[in-house]
Amino acid sequence: MASLLAVVTVLCQGKGLTAELPSGLNWISNPEQPLFADSRAKAGGTYRLHISSFPLTLRTIGPDSNGSFRAFLLDGNPALLQQQPNTRQFLPAIAKEWAFGDDHKTLYFRIDEKARWTDGEPITSRDFAFVFDYMRSENAKAPWYKDYFTNKVAGITVYDNYTFALHSADQLADDELIMRLNIMPKPAHFYPGGQLPNDFIRRYNWKAEPTTGPYKVGKIRKGRAVHLVKVDNWWGYTNRYYQHRYNVDKIIIKVIRDTDIALKYFERGKLDAYYMVFPSLWHNKAKGPLYDKGYIQKSWFYNQSPQGAAGVWLNLQAPLMDNADIRQGIAHSLNVGKMIDVALRGDYAHQQSFGSGYGDYDNPDIKAKKFDPALAAEYFEKAGFDRLDSDGTRINNKGERLAITLTYLTKMHTARVVVLKEEAKKAGLDLELKLVDGATGFKSLLEKKHQAAFLGMGTSALPVYWQYFHSSNAHPQTNNFTNYANPEMDKLIEAFDTEFDVSKKAEISRQIQQKIADCNCVIPTYSVPFSRGSHWRYVKLPQGLGTALSRDILDASKMEFGLFWIDLDEKRATKEALDDDKFFEPVTLIDKRFVQG
Repeated sequence: MASLLAVVTVLCQGKGLTAELPSGLNWISNPEQPLFADSRAKAGGTYRLHISSFPLTLRTIGPDSNGSFRAFLLDGNPALLQQQPNTRQFLPAIAKEWAFGDDHKTLYFRIDEKARWTDGEPITSRDFAFVFDYMRSENAKAPWYKDYFTNKVAGITVYDNYTFALHSADQLADDELIMRLNIMPKPAHFYPGGQLPNDFIRRYNWKAEPTTGPYKVGKIRKGRAVHLVKVDNWWGYTNRYYQHRYNVDKIIIKVIRDTDIALKYFERGKLDAYYMVFPSLWHNKAKGPLYDKGYIQKSWFYNQSPQGAAGVWLNLQAPLMDNADIRQGIAHSLNVGKMIDVALRGDYAHQQSFGSGYGDYDNPDIKAKKFDPALAAEYFEKAGFDRLDSDGTRINNKGERLAITLTYLTKMHTARVVVLKEEAKKAGLDLELKLVDGATGFKSLLEKKHQAAFLGMGTSALPVYWQYFHSSNAHPQTNNFTNYANPEMDKLIEAFDTEFDVSKKAEISRQIQQKIADCNCVIPTYSVPFSRGSHWRYVKLPQGLGTALSRDILDASKMEFGLFWIDLDEKRATKEALDDDKFFEPVTLIDKRFVQG
């Protein structure tokens, strides 16, 4: 206990904090939230998946750690709290209850005494205090985490082995405070003396640390596969919200670098599921006798997960882009609906404003500008482009063409932007397409060298605006890709970031979205509000296929909610049917309960 008290003393100095738990705290546990796993789920079996490259490390921090395999090591593992994915209310996980401080900066937690690391050691307050040493250590070589656990999550106060408080560096509304402080612990007992050694990067490159979740790293076949094995009597099942989840005994993640070869492995029965969000896979590849005879099934589930802003981002400091009439004309020149229908087989949704899926934070009154070449022409004429060149492109009285360079970052998007280019010709707009692959292309956008960019961004549970639209970011090396600067918007964004009342914060969000729509500096394109994949018929999904926040119903690209299971009796029956050439009814399931808009 002496080392724990030392932690308390060190962390409390200079903060005006005491190690005495405040009285009168309102402890929350949300015990009446509905369950969301399927009680029909069966335990057992081996689940076989693939990734495109072997991980460079088993560390989850530091150099080379941010690869695709990291999602299998971290995602889905319990943090302090979990979120009910239909109601979006927070539930107990490692913490059995929590309480808000009155300073809008502090959250108090009580750990479930049954919580264990995958090596069987108890999870205690010491492991949460260790997070700060871990993340701030120079030996981790992780500057982003060091900054976050210094300037965002500011510190911890430990009261006893199972009670502590986390402190945000600044005041936040309750929902944002939970999201910021809902951290995962780090196993202090795993590192000598409870410190990251000088040679942490090398020594722990292939030594997986214990986690809080139901699986631990098992066999490693360098360059070929990684096995995850189920923890015996996992502590999480004492929590009713983890029951009937993470059902398989083992997950084998094979390395198959070529997607076509991976699909062949799947259809030979060497993989159990295949993630198929891309239209080319779902419509063109997922067909044939195995599907027609019901051996392999297809499942498509629409979700309500937050969607980052995707669209054509106009750089207001680039030629022509500072003209509001031209921007309005461009908005009416982009036939997003046809792009979705032709290049994306009608699968994706036409996003209506700046992001979607945020509930009350969305502005439902905003509608994307409709494709209307005649209306677009009226706006272009107002801007002086009132005549046509010999090729049908609009020109002004100086003979300047209405030509705009549209930068895009991946060859996969070529068919999409080609549709936009061909349709824009109907309004006299010449979209000159410029492919700049990957990191190089994104670097050019950060440097604000683009005129227009075809770009989609990720998101968090709540919308973020400061990085994209605050005038303090209207310069190179920021995510303000439009170089937008407006004092009124600055005030709204600052109010949004500091508002504690959720209803008021949502109202400010809707005002911000309206200003973005009025500017026409980000013209919405599409969102992908669904998960889908193919799976052998013995891989079973819950009734309804998923939850409102399910991004991968089969956990085929990352550990998520673990709601699927393998029916071993059905697996034997499927193998026998294949051997005897017996058929099943073909199955394609589509669930639209959570269709957005």
